[in-house]
Parts: sequence; structure tokens; C-alpha cells
Amino acid sequence: MAQKQEFLKGKKAITFLDLFAGAGGISEGFLQSYTKDKYYDFILASDINANCELTHRVRYNAQLGLKTDFLLEDIMSETFLSDLKKKVGKKNIDVVTGGPSCQSFSLSGRRRKYDKRDNLFEHYLKVIEEFKPKYFVMENVKGILTKDKGRFKDEIMSLIRSIMDAKQVPAMMGYLEMMLARTATPFEKACLLAKVRIEIEDDSKTDALVEEFFSHVEEQFKILTRNIDYRISKSDANISTIRHGLNLLKHFRERQKIQSAIIQEKTSSNIDNDAFVNGMNDFIGSMEDDSIIEKIFLALDNVKEIKKQEDDVKLFKAMIELYAMTLDESFAVLARYAQKDESLDEFKNILDKVRLYRVDRPIVVLSSNYGVPQNRERVLFIGCRNDQKLITDIPATVAKDEKVTVYEAISDLDFIGNGETRTEYAKVKKNKELDGLVRPRALTGALETDEEKHTFYEWSRMGRLGHRFTFECNPFYVRTLDDLENNVAKEEHELFNHQTSFQSDDVKRRLEIIAKHGDYDDACKAELKKENLDSNKRNYTVLDPKGQSPTVVTMPDDFIHYSQYRAMTVREMARLQSFDDTFVFQGKRQTGGDKRKSEIPQYTLVGNAVPPLMARAIGNTILEAIK
Repeated sequence: MAQKQEFLKGKKAITFLDLFAGAGGISEGFLQSYTKDKYYDFILASDINANCELTHRVRYNAQLGLKTDFLLEDIMSETFLSDLKKKVGKKNIDVVTGGPSCQSFSLSGRRRKYDKRDNLFEHYLKVIEEFKPKYFVMENVKGILTKDKGRFKDEIMSLIRSIMDAKQVPAMMGYLEMMLARTATPFEKACLLAKVRIEIEDDSKTDALVEEFFSHVEEQFKILTRNIDYRISKSDANISTIRHGLNLLKHFRERQKIQSAIIQEKTSSNIDNDAFVNGMNDFIGSMEDDSIIEKIFLALDNVKEIKKQEDDVKLFKAMIELYAMTLDESFAVLARYAQKDESLDEFKNILDKVRLYRVDRPIVVLSSNYGVPQNRERVLFIGCRNDQKLITDIPATVAKDEKVTVYEAISDLDFIGNGETRTEYAKVKKNKELDGLVRPRALTGALETDEEKHTFYEWSRMGRLGHRFTFECNPFYVRTLDDLENNVAKEEHELFNHQTSFQSDDVKRRLEIIAKHGDYDDACKAELKKENLDSNKRNYTVLDPKGQSPTVVTMPDDFIHYSQYRAMTVREMARLQSFDDTFVFQGKRQTGGDKRKSEIPQYTLVGNAVPPLMARAIGNTILEAIK
């Protein structure tokens, strides 16, 4: 048993799942987290890539001796939720974490309209609805706050607030029945109640409830067109548009399948920035609720006989718009009826009880505030179940003027040369100017503390899990899951993932010029061009040893080492992310081109991870709040 019994004694296990787990940055940080009476029990991780599973199984099953399971499956798969439930079994899940893939709305790189990944957060929230954890954490890039002028963020908040507490639903429906009987027409009441039921009933009833909703809408349309000659109504393009548009709205599953198939084909065929992309996007957009509703409304405005019935048309449009709303938006509509009924306070009280999760606002966190030598900003949506304390902030663990520097993090690894692989630690040359930056710190990065203190690189070498674990085996590297399962081709070293690519004299000279300029600016590019060393690469960043690194990325040559004028090793990048040296990144070190999407090499595992020390702070905040 790798877990220390003296650590577990007197503490309650808080179970968690880590979805979109990647390398395991959140998992690692949560396992470091604990309070005097609580710690995390890691039940399962999930990701779509086999190298993520390999890295997890080596770290958490082999090294740490945990029974943590892994689900290798796309969360968008029809069988994902059922497969997840089978693996979890009868265990209650207290916390769910995950960062739905963010490439399509990252501030860096091209934004892709109708990217498959834009829908991942909806599938993540389906897991939340199923397991109903006390807390969930959805982590993402800061760009999500401004995507589509903030509408994407608002949609996420709305969907979180739309998750219902089943125990409170009967009381809510009873109130709505009586309130709408006093304030709405029979048509309005029927549509409003059907819409609420569509959103809160389980999926097995959705088709029947959608059919019920549109039966009311279609009946109302018959009333609107009762004075139009039958022959005209059958041949008029506008009336046909309305009828056919209502059918399209009703056939939501068929539309979703068509959209998903095209989006999947776009992803598979790399359709982007070419002659095909606009046509595909336009067609996908034409299948959206809003696009269909816009055409229905335009057609309504063009039918003179219908246009005369101004109030009825306005009401008809309002109920069609209702269909495309989230439950939270529907509640905003219902609030207007409650106000008319003079029962708004009662409605708000019922709404507070029926919403299963509260979320104050998106929380922006900066990794350097938590002992990470990197200025990586991320956004957290922390959903708090209605019987739990609301979390509104993740307190910093390091003072603003005491943040961990790049030099503190990686200077002890400076013994590697060009085109080398080093598997043991070695001495490095002293640096009179910079060595004073290296100071003993608490694990969290704090300088002024009574806690155990070591330098950042000492913590990295000895590991940050010693309070809880003894290793079942020494750290090791293995190439594939098959090799792991067959117990072959394992490599055991003192130091892992510390390898540099061989660089030609021209490349070394190019990086030296950039480093001396300190920036890849116009003056730098001019000098490079003068020496015939110019590059097509858009960005280079020279690391500042006295400060923090920018956001660690998945491309190793985006960063230039501050003293050696070379790209960074996987281990150095991992240090900037605050991974322990005993955390071994498995699989290929790097791959080129499109293979990076499917193989997920070590550099990508590191660059996409949540920094463990930041995850530790998040985990501790939840442990301190959870009941």
C-alpha cells in the first residue's frame, strides 16, 4: 500500500473524477491537497488519447499504487455516460473537475466557427447532471469570457443554473400551473409548461414533449391562417416557409445528427481557411434554431392576412422564441408573468430552491499567485451544489513581490548541451548575478512561513506528495500501454524527459541573436535577415530568469532558454508548470504536423496541463468549504 496510514487516519475521503484529464495536472494538484480532516480519493480519470491513459496509469496505478480507473473515450460518444457510470459503480462522487478542450476559443491561434470542441462543455454538464457532485470545476482559457462578445460565457452560466434539483421540481410545477392560469392565455400556458418540462424531464421523454409543444404552436398557426384561402395557403412560399420551419425546429435530433456529421468531417478533413469552410459553416448555421426562427419570422411579416393580427402574431413569435431558450432564459420569461401575478418573491424563492447549482461568476486565476513560475491565466467556473458553501475566489498562496522565478525553477537543470539526453542530475556553474534568487520556500511558494521549506528545485526533485505516499516502484518510462501491461521495455533513471534536439550552427546563431535582442521585434528580424537567418516562425519568447515565464505552450521552440540559446526540454517546461520530477511524461517526446492532434506527445501533455500547484490551491479551497 503506497498511501501512508498515518496520513489517512482521522481524515474523510472526498471522491473526485477528472475529465479531460490530459497529463493529470488537476489530478496531481488534488492529490497534494488536504486539510486536517479531509483528503481526495481519486476515483477515475478520462480522456480521448491513449498517451494520456499511459501517463496516468504509470503515475497513479504503478507509482502511487492507487486503484484509480481510466476511461479512454470521447465524451461526445453516445456510450460515454453509460460507460462512465459502469466504471464508477455505486460510489458517490463529491467533486468533478475538467477542462473541455479550448483550442476553438483560445486567444492564441485561429478561432474556428462550428468547431466540434465548442460543444464539449455541454457534454461535461451532462456528467454533472448525472452524478450531481457537491462541487464541480470547469477550467478554461481566459478567451472564453469574450468569445462571441461574452455570449458563450453567458450560455455556460445559464446552462449551469439550468441544472435542476429533482426534489424541488413538483413544488415549482404546482406553482407555475396556478400562476399561469391567472396570467396567461391557454396557448401561452400550454407552451410555457411544455417548455419547462422539455428542459427538466429526463431524455426519454424529450421527443414526446417536443411533439406536445409544437402541437400547441401548430394549432395556433391554424387559427392565424383560418381566413386565408386554402389554395393560397398551400401555394404561398411564405406560409410554406413557416410550416416547414416549424417542422425543422421539431426535428431537432435529425438536425443535430446532420450538424455533428459535418462538423466531424470538417475536423477529420482539416477543413479550415480553404474554399470549403464557408459553405460548410453556412449550411451548419442554417440548421441552428436561431437561423430557422429568423426565416419563420421574416415569412410571418410577409403574409398580409397574418400581419393584421398584430397581438396574436406577437404572441406566436414569443412562443417560438421560447423553444430556443435555455431553461434559465425561460425562467426570465416566467418571471415577467410572476410579476404580473404579484408573486415574484414567491417565484424567486422557488427558483433558488429548484436550481441545483449556484455559480457566483467566472473566477480568473493567475498561476504565479500559487507558487508556479509562470504567468498563466485561466478561468474557473466553480459550480456549488445548493447545500454547499458558495466559492467566489481562490486565495493566493504567494505575495505579489515574492513570486517564484524562472531561474529558481530550472537553473539546476542547466547542465545539458546541444542534442543531448541527460538521465542524471549534475552540477551547474555558479551565477553570481542570479544565484541570490534561489530561496527556501514552503511547498505553496510562500517565503515567510513556519512550514517546511526548500528551494523550488529541491521540492521538484524530492516531490510534493511525500506527506501522503511512498512509491510502489521507482519512476520509469515506457513507450506504449502494451509494454506497460506486459512489463517490458521499462527505463528507470534518476532524471526523465530532459533531452534537447540537435540544432545546427545556423539555428543556434539565430536563437542567440533573438536572445540578445530580448524580443523577436522588427530590429531583431532585420539583423536575422542580414545574416540570412530569418525565420517563417511567427513567435519566439526569450525567458526572463528574474521573472515568470509566459503561458507554457505545446511547441518547444517557442521559448528560448535565457542563457543557453536553445529550445526547452520537456522537463524544464514541466518545472515551469510545477510538475514534480518524478512525474514522468510517457510516449513520444514530440511529433510533427497533424500527428500532434492524435498522438499527444510529451510537449503537448505538458503545455495543455493545468499547473499542479494551482490545482492544489483550487483543491484546498474546495476541501475547506465542502460539507
